[in-house]
Amino acid sequence: MYRDHTVGVVMPAYNEEGLIGDVILTIPEYVDVIYVIDDCSTDGTWEEIYEAAKQDEATELEDQQGKTSKTVFADGGGLLSNRAEVYDQIERVVPIQHRENMGAGGAIKTGYLAALEDKIDITVTMDGDGQMDPDYMPRLLDPIVEDEADYAKANRLLYREFREDMPIFRFLGNSILTFLTKVASGYWKTMDPQNGYTAISNYALENVGIEMMYEYYGYCNDLLVKLNAKGMRVADVAVPAIYGDEESSIDYTTYIRKVSVMLLQNFLWRLKVKYLVLDFHPLALFYVFGALMTTLGMMGLGWSLYAKFMLGNSLFVRGSTSILVFSIGSMFMMFAMLFDMQVNESKEIQVRA
Repeated sequence: MYRDHTVGVVMPAYNEEGLIGDVILTIPEYVDVIYVIDDCSTDGTWEEIYEAAKQDEATELEDQQGKTSKTVFADGGGLLSNRAEVYDQIERVVPIQHRENMGAGGAIKTGYLAALEDKIDITVTMDGDGQMDPDYMPRLLDPIVEDEADYAKANRLLYREFREDMPIFRFLGNSILTFLTKVASGYWKTMDPQNGYTAISNYALENVGIEMMYEYYGYCNDLLVKLNAKGMRVADVAVPAIYGDEESSIDYTTYIRKVSVMLLQNFLWRLKVKYLVLDFHPLALFYVFGALMTTLGMMGLGWSLYAKFMLGNSLFVRGSTSILVFSIGSMFMMFAMLFDMQVNESKEIQVRA
């Protein structure tokens, strides 16, 4: 336990032979249970998980009577058992094997479902490739233990020295997705949304609708949107990243396309749920009106240029009107973003180094 709170670690693994075993063995002793999800690996990952579990010498999870407690899943053949085979706990490790490959988000979702069954107080997610230093885990746990946040996530972008080892293409892509996720989620101070080193309280996990969580690589972004719609508090925690010999399995062309579409859908869903259904705030109308005006302005400017160069018509009146409409729409969008920042300001904290 960590400060009187049970802690579980969800660790997805796909073809992490040579890495996953070392990561399991470095998990701090205060962690009560480690859910390791093998996402149908084709190498020796599954065998390495078992070998590392047997070597783990940490004390097993005990109940109040001091007897060894085993992991029990009672979803009655529900979502968890339909998607994965959950094996007997070995020391702290619960080996879980997917019935079919579901991707990183799918593995995290499986681990979250298992943690919910066990009623773990705080559930941490970290990759099985060694990029996340377990020594920084208390920085993620403390905001939740101290009731300052319902969800905490690592941030590699806050300090230059924390991101200096990040490849440039990752930094640029992450920066773009950071801005898009700010708009979609409403957490305007939160950065590095792709970071999978996170911690979530049992309360947030129970109420965020984890059964509907996005299962592709954008699951982190999707979860932030759902947390905001439910009014959850988020802590953005400065934590450096470690880059070694691991290889990314992400197809960035597919990744950018899928995540961008998902963020747009989630943004519209959040506006509807948070500002129209559960409560009312004019910022939703500002967003809609602003988007309509900017679109009409751009279309009008395009038609004005066509009429000028192809038909010989005057550009001034049409062009000026289009620019004015575009400017008014942009102003409405900016006001909407400002209102969104004000509404969510109290829901965010930053934990600096």
